[in-house]
Amino acid sequence: MILNELRQGLVSASLESLSLEGHVIANVIDQDATVGEPEPALEADQASNVLQGLPIPHSQRARLYDADGRLLADSFVVTDSVEARRLPPARSRTPSVVSLDFSGPSPARRMENARVALKAEVNRALNGETVSGTRVSEDGHRVVSVSIPIQHVRAVLGVLTLEAGDVDQIIARERLALLPFILIAIGVNLISSFMLTQLIATPVLRLARAADRVRLSRARAIALPDLAERGDELGDLARSLEDMTHALSERMEAIERFAADVAHELRNPMTSIRSAVETLDIVKDPEPRRRLLSILQQDVGRLERLITDISNASRLDAELGRETPRPLDVARLLREICSVYEVTAKPGDVPVRFLEAMGSDPLRVSAREGPLGQVIRNLVDNARSFTPIGGEVRIRAYRGRGEVVIQIDDDGPGVPPENLETIFERFYTSRPKGAAFGGNSGLGLAIARQIVEAHGGRIWAENRSADAKVTGARFTVALPPA
Repeated sequence: MILNELRQGLVSASLESLSLEGHVIANVIDQDATVGEPEPALEADQASNVLQGLPIPHSQRARLYDADGRLLADSFVVTDSVEARRLPPARSRTPSVVSLDFSGPSPARRMENARVALKAEVNRALNGETVSGTRVSEDGHRVVSVSIPIQHVRAVLGVLTLEAGDVDQIIARERLALLPFILIAIGVNLISSFMLTQLIATPVLRLARAADRVRLSRARAIALPDLAERGDELGDLARSLEDMTHALSERMEAIERFAADVAHELRNPMTSIRSAVETLDIVKDPEPRRRLLSILQQDVGRLERLITDISNASRLDAELGRETPRPLDVARLLREICSVYEVTAKPGDVPVRFLEAMGSDPLRVSAREGPLGQVIRNLVDNARSFTPIGGEVRIRAYRGRGEVVIQIDDDGPGVPPENLETIFERFYTSRPKGAAFGGNSGLGLAIARQIVEAHGGRIWAENRSADAKVTGARFTVALPPA
């Protein structure tokens, strides 16, 4: 492609240069070698002398023809240039089998074709037409040729033909000059291909095979430490895959622990129900039978609450993934929750009061309204269950150090210091004396922590005290602001 464009450019440039040079020489010959009035003619000797005195380059050949197409002068002859041609092989004196050569035309035929092409070009120029193009010379090489009519006024006195045969030599030299660059390009291409294969393709293939091993063998994690230590994009990809598989592994382990905890919690009421049912057939007295039926009712209610809370906990991840967080006014949400408790309150229920936030700036967080409302309700229900009659649950919200803080205080006995973290574990229950057994599943605070952490926040419990005496518990939720 490059050489073809170079050849075409050289041909065009040679034609333009020869045409310009030929017009100049034709004008000089017309001025110095034209004789006769009113019928001008070209004086052959003078025209030959003019052509001999012009500096014709060795790579060009100039020929001068008269008005009848006869050759008057040739720069190769004028400058004593010797045209060398390879002779055909000598004929053998002994008879031999005649062989046919289909490789190309014979030298005699080639010379004849070249003369015919040159004569046709000269005849066109004798008609007053400037002819330019390429043709094959007598020695079989392609030359660039321009034939220009020598005109005096409108009479054609002769034809000047200029031809240059160095285009193929220039292309050959350019081809040789491009050869090192071609070899360098091939070498660079091979080296870059090898480096791309070793540095990119092979590591990506290793990552793909490692991912397939995780999928096919049900492995818990993918480990490619040599790739994870790289500082480029493949290292980022390897670390991301490792983090992803570790997160999936932790999720699977959490599901397994959750399933084990569920089986354990369901086994307790089921065991109690089985014992009560087996004993019911033996006991005949009405009072013991009534107590056994009461135990059955409590265990069935406890089992129903467990199933409901377990179902809610198992759907939590899916619900968090479906709903998109959006800016949420915390004060408005807390007021609405408190108004619901106020409307649905029964005689003897612990009241819930919202202490309005200080300041005029709105307390906005990026959260899902449904799950965050569930967190507040779980914490309020837990606080009401520990608050005695005459006490209350208070909710306040304010802006902390780069966080929106929600506090829920009760007037209960507080939380044992050793259980301040344990109470957020699944199925953990610690009720005050006199509370109904099995009234709580122990999942409310665990669900609350899971939702808060999914929003990038924190939740913790602490005791409020006055005069070295515990006056109640406080649950604090801290969320990043919107």
